[in-house]
Amino acid sequence: MEEKENYGEKQWYVVNTYSGHENKVKDNLLKRIETQDLTDYIFRVIVAEQEVPVLNKEGLPSGKVKMKNLFPGYIFVEMIMTDEAWYIVRNTPGVTGFVGSSGGRAKPFPVTREQIEPVLKRMGEVDEDMFSNYAPGDLVRILSGSFEGTEGNVESVDKEAGEVTVSIVFFGRPQNIAFKYSEVEKV
Repeated sequence: MEEKENYGEKQWYVVNTYSGHENKVKDNLLKRIETQDLTDYIFRVIVAEQEVPVLNKEGLPSGKVKMKNLFPGYIFVEMIMTDEAWYIVRNTPGVTGFVGSSGGRAKPFPVTREQIEPVLKRMGEVDEDMFSNYAPGDLVRILSGSFEGTEGNVESVDKEAGEVTVSIVFFGRPQNIAFKYSEVEKV
């Protein structure tokens, strides 16, 4: 097999799909990546879904959960934008185009790290690159749990444990609390 040319770095792109067909498009795309030997160019395909409780007639949680698509009509693809990879993604059944493509055979623009990071964190997709964006003193917002919506300053970052210690005011007193990295975002 011939060596493939290096087209640049992997970046995230947002792909339009028919609403309600996101998982089918994801499955089709993953199969095409394998059969076309593009695993060196297309890395992750994500449908942004979250478990939500199913409510009973009284509006209370029934103990069951269902998956809710956070971005109906879209999937997120981490890829190196080569001509072949671009062709395979845009010609996958159910794909209607890329967000950020002006048409006329112009390749789309990738989403910025700041735009994709909150989506990835909600999906539990945390990678090493995310840690480099945070430093002591940064203002962050807590995304989930008892302190959801609370803001505080980063005190320390522990890459090995996957945690950030944040100073927040709790009952009128500053407290340092460790959060999983996926539970915070920069303000």
